[in-house]
Amino acid sequence: MSSIARSLLKSVRHGRAVCLRSRSSAGRGEQHLRQLVLGIETSCDDTGAAVVDGAGNVLGEALHCQKEVHLQTGGIIPVVAQQLHRENIEQVVQDALSASGVSVAELAAVATTVKPGLALSLEVGLRYSLDLVNRYRKPFIPIHHMEAHALTVRLTHHVEFPFLVLLLSGGHCLLAVAQGVSDFLLLGQSIDIAPGDMLDKVARRLSLRKHPECHGMAGGKAIEHLAQSGNRHQHTFRLPMQQYRNCDFSFSGLQNLVNKAITEKEKEEGIEEGEILSCVQDIAAAVQHVVAVHIFQRTYRAMLFCMKNSILSAKNAALVVSGGVASNHYIRKGLQALADASDFAFLCPPPRLCTDNGVMIAWNGIERLRAGLGVLHSTDSIRYEPRAPLGVDISKRVEEDSIKMPKLKKKIRWLAS
Repeated sequence: MSSIARSLLKSVRHGRAVCLRSRSSAGRGEQHLRQLVLGIETSCDDTGAAVVDGAGNVLGEALHCQKEVHLQTGGIIPVVAQQLHRENIEQVVQDALSASGVSVAELAAVATTVKPGLALSLEVGLRYSLDLVNRYRKPFIPIHHMEAHALTVRLTHHVEFPFLVLLLSGGHCLLAVAQGVSDFLLLGQSIDIAPGDMLDKVARRLSLRKHPECHGMAGGKAIEHLAQSGNRHQHTFRLPMQQYRNCDFSFSGLQNLVNKAITEKEKEEGIEEGEILSCVQDIAAAVQHVVAVHIFQRTYRAMLFCMKNSILSAKNAALVVSGGVASNHYIRKGLQALADASDFAFLCPPPRLCTDNGVMIAWNGIERLRAGLGVLHSTDSIRYEPRAPLGVDISKRVEEDSIKMPKLKKKIRWLAS
């Protein structure tokens, strides 16, 4: 382990960079005691656990956040994330169980994220979970992280299959049709980096940690905050993938364009890299806008494709948005407007359930338990998978349809302002 990693771990052990949350819900029905699932999440940099019952009541949850640690280095160091998971997983699980008033013996199953994610992080959650289920002889439910994000909305809203789902986060960006608990059609995904990753990198390049208004904010949150007081029209960035009539996304080329613009402005203002530009709010606003419009365009094409091919019904078409970037109010507002104008219901879990957490894993376990899907009584062959596609990839079909879209400004009026 590097000296930087060791020093970060030392600072955490002295009490910094920790946020722990637990909650319990009273009044669960006895009839649901046979469907109590413990969910465990360690796919990236948060250690989460929760107990959820068959009625969708969150009986107890706990979360250990590593955000402050990784902010110090401007990115996630996998070996540091792994060590923090190891140090905190026992306490997080015990806190969730304690808040729920449920013992391990009462559980119907343990559900844990096994794919996709950081290998070192996934390994911690899986090893702990396997030890738990083998010790107490409980069924094990391996969870696909993106499936869990997609199904979280069914915990908070009444939504039937099928529905269109857009997952936006620091590690993922995809459009899919959820046809069932374990039945997805993949329409498109990022061919390089995720939007959250791109926004974090731009924030790092702008040195927003040094900005007085952004202390302690994650990169994407800092961009969103500064964009509120910026003028997006001061900078124009070319939209990615305009020549491709598909539902795939790309953000790395856009990031390079933004980096070049930042370098040019630094030369104009006569400042060194690492100093704060006077126009930082305008750049933040322009970057947020172009990311949002790129997402809107691909999502709109997915809507049109689904309606054209009768994959969704015009009577009850729904767009579900989840993942950490779904918490961005500017992006969410635009997606809401797009859905409204297209006669789609717009559904999104509350912000705290959009980011990684144990609740979504436990709920995915409940959904799979009900459907009798992937509930294992033998765990000998279980392995974690850092890379794992979601569902059946039909993105080539989308591209073959070559759907030309009307101007988005006619669809989303505030884009023209």
